[in-house]
Amino acid sequence: MKDLSNLESSNIWDYKPWWCQPWSILSTGIVLSVGSWLIFHIVWITFIMTTLVTIWWVYFLIMYPRMFTQYMESQKIQK
Repeated sequence: MKDLSNLESSNIWDYKPWWCQPWSILSTGIVLSVGSWLIFHIVWITFIMTTLVTIWWVYFLIMYPRMFTQYMESQKIQK
């Protein structure tokens, strides 16, 4: 794993490019969910797509930033 101990911010979004920011993750998920309905007009496909998008959001918008912050804080304590 890459050594992150010299990084200053514990905010993961400070290190991500513009296309991997919360607003882009949210907008992509909305486009995928709405797009699945507009293209297929089938409820179960839209439901599956929306469920997968929601799982993706929970991981990348809630869990991953929290884990990164905890990791960064643990590295600061070890110094």
